This record gives sequence, structure tokens and C-alpha cells, in this order.
Amino acid sequence: MTSPRDPLPLSGRQPRAVRSALAVLEEVVAAGPGVTAKEISAALRLPQATTYRLLNLLVGEEYLVRLPDLKGFALGRRAARLALPVTVAPPTAARAVVDHLRGLVRWGVHLAWLGAGQVTLVDPDPDHPPSDAALLARYPQASALGRLLLAEQPDWRALVRDLRVFTEYTVSTPAALTAALDRVAADGLARQCGELRADRGCIAVGVRAPGDGRLVAGLALSGPAQRVAEPNPELVALLREHADRLAPLLA
Repeated sequence: MTSPRDPLPLSGRQPRAVRSALAVLEEVVAAGPGVTAKEISAALRLPQATTYRLLNLLVGEEYLVRLPDLKGFALGRRAARLALPVTVAPPTAARAVVDHLRGLVRWGVHLAWLGAGQVTLVDPDPDHPPSDAALLARYPQASALGRLLLAEQPDWRALVRDLRVFTEYTVSTPAALTAALDRVAADGLARQCGELRADRGCIAVGVRAPGDGRLVAGLALSGPAQRVAEPNPELVALLREHADRLAPLLA
């Protein structure tokens, strides 16, 4: 007799269904966000009814998400967890750029990779420790670096576990987060004001590959929350200038 903790026995058809589901997942990875059920069905030579059942299953389990226009699919939150982020130390020249910025400002300066669907700090400021790295990776919506990453996604829900509230200032509704990410996409500057810690805030800009504009990293300044709300133009210009210097070094 099977106990509640025992895995359910596999029937003869289940291994084949598992393989088909994994093939669908791989096809979404290969084709990229927006691939349709019809395209997946044709590529894998699966009956459309089977493809739709597998897609619905993978969406229900959060390995895939439907895009807002309902015309295609993208990887979901749980799929992002299948790949371990590869943490590679930035080159010496890039660290020198970050250190140069630290010498010009009194704020904390942090550099993070934004690959593998999460924020990975690779050069946190030793004199101004950032928020816990695991917290930044787990709740990207509550950090400026995380919002850079989310603003690049076809649907931010693919990478957000839940809209956890940390302080009274934390953005905690889908509408408010969508509006915040729209602002990031519009002006290329992300910010959070007292959302992880009431007394601290952060602004960040993306570091993009010179050739294709791909987002590869984020450069952030952390400081008093009240100053983050309205950072002076000179400070933002310094941040953007150093992000531009980093681009050919990190791409």
C-alpha cells in the first residue's frame, strides 16, 4: 500500500509524457519568449491537443507563463531555478571602474550580474554592505538591481515568487510593480526607496553589451532613502558614465 510520502508508481505512459513535457520546455528555451503552441507542436511533431495539454500543465506548475497578449509562452519562475547561476568574478579592469566610482561618491557602489534570471552580486561595496544577497535574488521586485532585470522580461511574473512586504514603502501590488517597471524601461533608471530597509534606498542602471544592447549587469548606488527619491542629476550622470565604461569590459 502506498503511504502519503511514497512517490506515486509510474504507469507505462508516464515516462513518455515526462519526456514530452521536457521537450516542450526545451523548445521554449530554444525558440525564445513568444513561441506559440502551434510552433511548438510543429517543431516537436506532437499533436496539437497533446501540446496544449502539456503547455497547460507546465503553466499550472509555473515552469512556463503565458505572455500578456496570450499569443505565446515564456519560461516561468520555476524554470529559472533549474539553472544554477554561474558567478564569475569581474575582470580587474571592471573592478577598477567600480572602485573609481566609489572614490567619487559617498554612497555604496555595487556591481551585479543579471544573468540566469536572478541578481548575483559580484562586487558589493565592502564599506557599505548591501542587503543580503540571497534576499536580492529571491525578491528582485524589491531592489533597484532586480527591477532592471524584471523590466527586461516579457512578463515579470516569471521571476517573482510573491510580492512580499518588507516595509511600509514596499511595492506590493501587481499594478504598482508594473508601473514601476514601465518607468525603468522608459528612462533606464531603476530605484527603490526604503522598500527593503526603511532607512536605505538604491538607484541602478544597466550595463549593456555594445553590440546588441543585451543587459549583462547592473551598477547600483545605495544611500539614504530620502536622497534616493530625488537623486541629483550629477550623481545619476556619474552612474551612467561608469556603466558605459563597464559595458565593453563585461559584455
